[in-house]
Amino acid sequence: MLESTIAAIEPLDEAAMAEARELHGRLTKPAGSLGALEELSVRLAGLAGACPPPLPGAPAVAIFAGDHGVHAQGVSPWPQEVTAQMIANFLAGGAVVNAFARQAGAAVTVVDVGVATPIPGAPADPVSGAPAVPLDPAVPRLIGATVRRGTRDFTVTAALTRDEARAGVEAGIRVAGELIAAGAGILLTGDMGIANTTPAAALIAAFTGADAAEATGRGTGVDDPTYRRKVEVVRTALDRHRPDPADPLGVLAGVGGLEHAALAGLILGAAARRVPVLLDGVIAGSAALAAAAFAPDAVGAMVAGHRSAEPGATLALRRLGLEPLIDLGLRLGEGTGALLALPVVTGAVRVLHEVATFDSAGVAEK
Repeated sequence: MLESTIAAIEPLDEAAMAEARELHGRLTKPAGSLGALEELSVRLAGLAGACPPPLPGAPAVAIFAGDHGVHAQGVSPWPQEVTAQMIANFLAGGAVVNAFARQAGAAVTVVDVGVATPIPGAPADPVSGAPAVPLDPAVPRLIGATVRRGTRDFTVTAALTRDEARAGVEAGIRVAGELIAAGAGILLTGDMGIANTTPAAALIAAFTGADAAEATGRGTGVDDPTYRRKVEVVRTALDRHRPDPADPLGVLAGVGGLEHAALAGLILGAAARRVPVLLDGVIAGSAALAAAAFAPDAVGAMVAGHRSAEPGATLALRRLGLEPLIDLGLRLGEGTGALLALPVVTGAVRVLHEVATFDSAGVAEK
């Protein structure tokens, strides 16, 4: 599945992009006056292979959830059980991501790829796939795609085997296909996993060559001693595993998490189907680096929703060549920043659909 998905990912359509640029030049506005929105709409035309590209309807947030053996190193003040408890909150509709999703009319799907503890109120065996039926923004749902109950402590051994990392990536590819078959026109990345900013920092350092201290942030707001310990944990993992950025599966296995692997797969699956993916924060950024290492042309499907306050997020976006649409100092995760950026993406495309040209409006050009 992974190899066939990678093989299906193609470059952006240059002819459609040229047509979109030409159309922007004829619309009733000064050239370049919409700034980054113009280039975004051009890229989306290239992804769709059409000008104008389709409006990004039926948004779907996929929240991949997993736990991390490195939690044992004291890198987060939160108990690991909070991962499962927050999933129950997502399913009950009580989290920030739910509030923002309701505002945007987005469906919320939670995917358990590696949660260590039972999810309160959830069935013992949640549905293992999604039927190709219309998405329901009013009803969050849970998909069971467990690879293992949390990763191993990567300061001691590899977080995952290569087979486990592949299974995580392929779970994400399947979810992308299921959501698109159910009618999703744009996918938004979400994540949940106590301590998951630690493997995210390790992944970003591995793929960008940044020092551990540059790539590591404070996550949920740790104090100075915990932050220093977190940096050393990331450095220890990188020294132990020596991840090779040319081997993305090996990097994910050595220092990644199952939600990071699955998000990489979601991006690859969407790119293969030429559907845009709106990235959230630092977890999504680390996964996007892995996706780009698997298939460089996958970057064409990526839209950076926001700039996370986590320093590694900026490193990841810089390496990917992506500019975030909004910068509000967010560091929550869940998909919240991506949801807030969704109207910006829609607006960028709507301009190409609805704004009159100088000729059609009878407006004189300079």
